[in-house]
Amino acid sequence: MKIQDNCVVSIHYTLKGADGEVIDSSAGGEPLNYLAGADNIIPGLERELEGCVVGDQKNVVIQPADGYGEVMAELVQTLPAEAFSGIENIEVGMEFQAQTSSGGMQYVVVTEIGEEGITIDGNHALAGKELHFDVTVDSVREATEEEIAHGHVH
Repeated sequence: MKIQDNCVVSIHYTLKGADGEVIDSSAGGEPLNYLAGADNIIPGLERELEGCVVGDQKNVVIQPADGYGEVMAELVQTLPAEAFSGIENIEVGMEFQAQTSSGGMQYVVVTEIGEEGITIDGNHALAGKELHFDVTVDSVREATEEEIAHGHVH
């Protein structure tokens, strides 16, 4: 069976940055499962895997626009320390949920603590990065009606 919309796909992968450093991998663990066509994985990788069958191996390079997007400068802000009142020992790398101007929630990470305040970044950690995937298709099956209705693998 070929990978197409409404298939449950299991892949083993290794993700590297442009410098060749491993960022993430399923090696030695469970494969990544996703519902094809349901935006469960980044668009560039999903597009590259469409039409593949069990056993296919692919090495693909995904540009930022088809991965986690470009870095958006407006998602980086320096806030006064008072904005974090009630939180002790703020450190670089800490993650918080912040409310957006439209009332939604967004994850941010502390990137710098300085005299001018605390800098947070709402960009995904892989935004702006070229992603190098080594992928092996482990299995492909038809999704159940429930999986299709819910938009994810059960």
